[in-house]
Amino acid sequence: MHIGRKKKLDKLDAIEKEMMQDEEFKDSYANLGPRFAIIRQVVEARIEQNMTQSELAKRMGTKKSNISRFESGKYNPSLNFIIKIADVLGKKIEVTLK
Repeated sequence: MHIGRKKKLDKLDAIEKEMMQDEEFKDSYANLGPRFAIIRQVVEARIEQNMTQSELAKRMGTKKSNISRFESGKYNPSLNFIIKIADVLGKKIEVTLK
């Protein structure tokens, strides 16, 4: 993996670890786990492909602000939005109900 990409993923891990120290955040994270898991997978795939938010947005036919809000957890995306992201990143969606 490219050093710059590894650094970005390490930074993402560090931020998550720091935020997990906050009990309120930890409780919210537990309730929103699937959403955060999707966001994390998208961010990791985008970074591994050395793709910016702007580039992802352009390929999807949306605005960069939509990608930014999605990645920050401030946007509740539709299933179609997630499917478009997956397609652009060359990924597939798998859904499991437990």
